Amino acid sequence: MSDWEEYLSANQNRFIDELLAFTRIPSVSAKPENIPDVRAAADWVAARLSAAGAENARVYPTEGHPVVCADWLHAGADKPTLLVYGHFDVQPAEPFDLWTTPPFEPEIRDGKVWGRGASDDKGGMLIPILSFESFLKTRGKLPVNLKFFFEGQEEIGSPDLPPWVDANRGLLEADMIFSADGLQWAPGVPQIVEALKGLVSLEITVQGPRSDQHSGMVGGGIANPALALAHILAGLRREDGLITVEGFYDDVIALDDAARAALDRVPYPDDQLLSETGSPAPWGEPGYTTQERIFARPTLDVNGLTSGWQGAGTKTVLPALASAKITCRLVAAQSPEKIFDAIRAHVEKHCPPGVSAKVIRNPGRADPFLVPAGHNASSAAAEVLTELYGKAPLRTRVGGSIPVMTTLLDTLGVHAVMFGFSHGDENLHAPNEFFRLDEFRRGQTAYGRLFERLGK
Repeated sequence: MSDWEEYLSANQNRFIDELLAFTRIPSVSAKPENIPDVRAAADWVAARLSAAGAENARVYPTEGHPVVCADWLHAGADKPTLLVYGHFDVQPAEPFDLWTTPPFEPEIRDGKVWGRGASDDKGGMLIPILSFESFLKTRGKLPVNLKFFFEGQEEIGSPDLPPWVDANRGLLEADMIFSADGLQWAPGVPQIVEALKGLVSLEITVQGPRSDQHSGMVGGGIANPALALAHILAGLRREDGLITVEGFYDDVIALDDAARAALDRVPYPDDQLLSETGSPAPWGEPGYTTQERIFARPTLDVNGLTSGWQGAGTKTVLPALASAKITCRLVAAQSPEKIFDAIRAHVEKHCPPGVSAKVIRNPGRADPFLVPAGHNASSAAAEVLTELYGKAPLRTRVGGSIPVMTTLLDTLGVHAVMFGFSHGDENLHAPNEFFRLDEFRRGQTAYGRLFERLGK
């Protein structure tokens, strides 16, 4: 074991205590009442970076929640500069009654830290800080130049980051970017994520009469907005799952044989999917496997429906309004703007008579993100994971979105590599979130070996 690895092992109890303290901060970016807590988390991160030996650690304001940056740039001009990204904001913890212990009173049970944000992403983003510290405390230097970039608004789509990143590109410029917000496939099974989906969010509202009407007095004489909305929604996809919006698939980059073969090796059989979700059967776009549909094909999903009486019993109204919330997960090279325009045109074309329909786009955006084949930083990360796990990582894609990945690519021209050590079963956005302490330790070694490999 090298000197920096010995330092990590000797200080694990302190590091775990720090993770517990970090997790106690209720830095929920979605709730206005937690704005001071998000700032408190930013201050905690800046102080921890300084304590580790980073320079220029500072909290930067944005139009919304802040970001934290720091650096150490003394390895030499002939060494690469790495930018490490992560986020210190967390999801809301409700419903509180489903937690075994309070979400912001973290506990250690069964070799895991239980608490909101322990896995996503406070444990993850603390890992590279600790690895960085281990080199400075044992050797006084790093084999690479290093920059840190941590944000406080990832869980709400990073809405204020694009202008901030553009205005501060000099602060962030790097040869390679690694995201501490990321997953391994399963305990003992590593992965390299080669793509993230983009996202567009919208709402369809159908208007009928001025107000709710007595269904016995006017029913059958005027159109029902709830039925009209159901007609519109049913027309967005065929029964077999194909999306029928004109132009929806035009810009999709088709999966080649190598990509399909890589996804076929991902161990996610249909029976596992059905067991995990409780669904009776798989379903989706024809011509593709379940793995391909989830990880590499675009989606269109209804997230919520509202119309008429929602209370107990019966209220015999013909509703005045009906609305649906819709999101589309997009793949390279689809444009959120083009997809929104296509759906709006489809709704206008297929709106039934007797009602009017309006489509509005919700704030925020995320472009799809696809790492090119042979990407140098991905190759280096794969070598480290192979060494640590004793097996080559799966080459996977993720159906979720991290908006800042495309912001950094558009501004800095660098594809980021997801190099995180959480797992999908750790209840990331649900009650009883947890983070495995053995992966917390493994991740520290992983980042240290990554620094060494890239320094060579």
